[in-house]
Amino acid sequence: MTREQHGRATPLARPPRLRPGSRVAVVAPSGPVPADRLEEGLAVLRDWGLEPVVGPHVQDTHPALDYLAGADADRAADLQEAWCDPSVDAVLCARGGYGAHRMVDLVDWAAIRTAGPKAFVGYSDITVLHEAFARRAGFSTLHGPMVATETFLTDAATREHLRATLFAPETVRTLGLESAGTLVPGRARGVLYGGCVSLLADDAGTPGGRTRTRSGLLVIEDTGEKPYRLDGNLTRLLRSGALDGVAGVACGSWRECGPYEKIRSVLADRLGPLGIPVVEELGFGHSATALTIPLGLPAVLDAPADGGRCTLTVEAPALR
Repeated sequence: MTREQHGRATPLARPPRLRPGSRVAVVAPSGPVPADRLEEGLAVLRDWGLEPVVGPHVQDTHPALDYLAGADADRAADLQEAWCDPSVDAVLCARGGYGAHRMVDLVDWAAIRTAGPKAFVGYSDITVLHEAFARRAGFSTLHGPMVATETFLTDAATREHLRATLFAPETVRTLGLESAGTLVPGRARGVLYGGCVSLLADDAGTPGGRTRTRSGLLVIEDTGEKPYRLDGNLTRLLRSGALDGVAGVACGSWRECGPYEKIRSVLADRLGPLGIPVVEELGFGHSATALTIPLGLPAVLDAPADGGRCTLTVEAPALR
């Protein structure tokens, strides 16, 4: 028999969907952006009928720390100014890397709340901002591919899933690639949250960091984290109480994290004792094809014990 977890879902505010002619800002909250990839990504957005505008500091590089896309204050200002500009309908990240932790507290989150929800897209290091939008502003966001990243530029399925989510979100409410499988069987309902597991662990214990989940559905993935590092990140989340009350877990990709059988053993060891449904390889994150996952919305995770299809079904379209 499978176990069904029922949680009290508290959905966050959904942004409006995009339409042809929508104005979208591209920002770089973390690492520096290759100019050629940025131009390719902007061309895709224009092909979708969107009007992209690039933040003033997107192509900056920090003068001393070349892994940052300019100064912390400038990266924060680009995000805040784009969000508070009433002519901008969505804010898309150019890439991840490292740096969101350094600028997140420089954003005026009261001003963000006042401006209201907009579609916000990113993953990897952008996990820090997903958590901030959820906990400090009360807005749902999209864990999805970024404009100047290889997956967005080379994989048609990744691009199409994001496009559908932005323009016709009712068509992509059931998520899960053929690779998805059951690690721990069951069925769970809750509000989606999560992202890159190392960033979630880094966020634990910080101002505004998550202390419990209140029956949330956790989505996690990562890249370049060896099995012992993944173990450490999950253990920190468990010890900090950040996973208290979690109803279910959907796992994405573990690119360059080591042999998958070792990663799978860590996931089973750390998550299995929670007694909640766990799905592996759902198809999001640092993967060849990356689905767009709406965060902050109620969903149902199905992990059949009989080898049936594993799915994550969002209860309402990601955008209104």
